[in-house]
Amino acid sequence: MSASSGEARSQPRRPRPRWRVLLTVVIAFHLLGFLSSLDALMSTRTSQGAVAWIVSLNTVPYVAVPAYWVFGASEFRGYVVARRDEDSSLARALQPKTEELWSHQYLAEEPSKHLDGVQQLARWPFLHGNEVELLVDGEATFDSIFRGIEQAERYLLVQFYIVRDDAIGRELQRRLVERAEAGIEVYFLYDEIGSYRLPGSYLDTLREAGVHVQHFHSTRGRGNRFQLNFRNHRKIVVADGEQAWVGGLNVGDEYLGRDPAIGAWRDTHLRIAGPSALALQSVFLEDWHWATEAVPELEWKPATMAEDGVPVLILPSGPADEFETASLMMQQAIHAADRRIWIASPYFVPDEGVQGMLKLAALSGVDVRVLIPEVTDNPLTTHAAYAFLGPLLDAGVRIYRYEEGFLHGKAFVVDDMGAAVGTVNLDNRSFRLNFEVTALVLDPAFARETARMFEADFARSREMTPQDVDDLPLWRRVAARAAYLLAPVL
Repeated sequence: MSASSGEARSQPRRPRPRWRVLLTVVIAFHLLGFLSSLDALMSTRTSQGAVAWIVSLNTVPYVAVPAYWVFGASEFRGYVVARRDEDSSLARALQPKTEELWSHQYLAEEPSKHLDGVQQLARWPFLHGNEVELLVDGEATFDSIFRGIEQAERYLLVQFYIVRDDAIGRELQRRLVERAEAGIEVYFLYDEIGSYRLPGSYLDTLREAGVHVQHFHSTRGRGNRFQLNFRNHRKIVVADGEQAWVGGLNVGDEYLGRDPAIGAWRDTHLRIAGPSALALQSVFLEDWHWATEAVPELEWKPATMAEDGVPVLILPSGPADEFETASLMMQQAIHAADRRIWIASPYFVPDEGVQGMLKLAALSGVDVRVLIPEVTDNPLTTHAAYAFLGPLLDAGVRIYRYEEGFLHGKAFVVDDMGAAVGTVNLDNRSFRLNFEVTALVLDPAFARETARMFEADFARSREMTPQDVDDLPLWRRVAARAAYLLAPVL
């Protein structure tokens, strides 16, 4: 072997030029962007969202590809099978237990396509025999929930999007611990994204007392590991299957107006006693089954409060649905209004379908009013709203901005026909990405009570005029259009 060949072998390998490494990374990102854009083309629910993702994934893939993996998914894989498959373990477990509920189905004197439509979306009928109580703000809501916790004799189901380790959070913890130690079965479910700040010590205290604690696995399942889209935004409490609570309030001191940085907090909740409490129970069990693959043994005999009680429909919605349930529910409610529809939503960036229905209703002479906060905790939604408020105002939709604190309630009232309270905001996240639930109450007396609540809120608000939009400086109009482009992920 020659000396020269030995020297050649002993020389270290030259490092690959940096430009080649950079070129490899660029090509890889563009390839991933192209492949991800194909997935967006086939799976994104709206054409606007698909176009936005396709353009960004192919032009700026270095930013868009990671964002798509985190925020781009539009279908919650895995939960879809559990919810839609009639032969799933959950369906087999619940079907015989819920059969008796159908004997409480409300049958209207005259057929109504409006009622039929929402019942098809809910996969439940309106159930009669209920009592309902409108709960305005935090004190009334937590007083009612805590009374229900004290009255429970067999079990409690507790589910919130946000739970904080503060004064009201520890009060809830204390009461659940007390009931668990008294032999009551307590099931506690929280969203892992909404309650990411909840310390492990809070949960350990519950577990040590015998409470069944579980977080909703937003990232569980094939294809869900990196996404942050699918959040369980539901707030449900059920006591013994006889009474239940649903609405806008989470568990935190700010929801009682105790946070000086936020100030007064305006919210709406609902108490239901009767057969529809079991419908809410079934919604909780769908989420519990996803988190644990278990179905607890609970009471399924309907508790009828009154033979002529109030009809209530429980309508769950979320990314596992075949249709865009929440958006269609809202469009159907607007279409059903002959005289008025009043809507409250803290985050108001509705899709084009809802915007079109609001305009058409106002142009047809319906009293259309939308109540939104003057100041929100999400500047993007505040800016985005100005991109479409002008055309709504021009069509005759009346927009009120609540000024005495932060408006967080989600409710609407239709004529004197009925009203609804739930967890759905009028934005893309609630319409297509979050797990939500709404209680629709078909009762003139409840509609009038809800309307009085709205009237009190309107009195604390300022009504917008077209000049509020027309007089915006150029930078605000540009910011509004830019923020509106982000509507699919707001």
